[in-house]
Amino acid sequence: MALPRLAVDLSGGLIRVVEGALGGPLRCGSGGTAAGSIVGGRVIDASAVGAALRQLLARTEIGQNRAMIAVSDAVATFRVFNFPGDTNDRDVDAYVNRQLLLDPERIEVKWADIRRGAGHRPVYAAAWDRSLVKGITEAARFAGLEAAVIELKSASLARVVAAPSYAILEVTPDSGEIFLIDGHLPQVWHSFEISAKVGEDLTAALAGPLQSVLRFYKGRPQSIFGPSSPIMISGEPVVAQSVMSALSKLVGHPVEPVPAPARVPTDVRHGAYLTCLGLLMRRTA
Repeated sequence: MALPRLAVDLSGGLIRVVEGALGGPLRCGSGGTAAGSIVGGRVIDASAVGAALRQLLARTEIGQNRAMIAVSDAVATFRVFNFPGDTNDRDVDAYVNRQLLLDPERIEVKWADIRRGAGHRPVYAAAWDRSLVKGITEAARFAGLEAAVIELKSASLARVVAAPSYAILEVTPDSGEIFLIDGHLPQVWHSFEISAKVGEDLTAALAGPLQSVLRFYKGRPQSIFGPSSPIMISGEPVVAQSVMSALSKLVGHPVEPVPAPARVPTDVRHGAYLTCLGLLMRRTA
């Protein structure tokens, strides 16, 4: 069995942590942060976030000091580029930088090959604001943690479902996020506010953003995202089955709860800790 690792979800105001290894017992916990310390996925007050994280780790009885951390897609931009198979690294680097490196003093860019084949070279590239990432690493340090890995939430969620193409709609009481995965790769991220009050039908509040994302993405070259690609609901509160059925009719896709990833104990609320579980699926930490 793999050695236990620590996954931390710092993508929103509610911090979530999971310690363990898939196939074994998992220790899970969640806790809030001080008002204004995380805004729109960005760490504004690193010391306050670090203090909240430290308290959560103590309360959950987690003693590891090396963490994999998922952060909001709001702190970075990612793109998938497709090049001819014989494109060399220098040309890839030059093209990616032209597309993403808008301010070399402030922005950092990294790219990586994805299942390179004989005739094509797909590349996943991300650009982020150094100051925003610094706030995350400082928050981890205040909590007594070493940030061994920092990755976008969309990259974590791209591991949690076996299907090659799907969308995850994560719902909270006042906001939502849509992560469209195609060919096992994150392609689109969209966040939106939910204005519906407690007890109201969420169908209209969720259908509009979903339809917008699907219209934006469909028809792209080499896309395998089609009518059978499911929309999977996660997060809390739980979305009613009647809402999922209504959404399915409106968007023309199956809409269902996100399934539990393989080797996750049945006592874990996988919908709430999905991002952390995706981190634990990383091959390296």
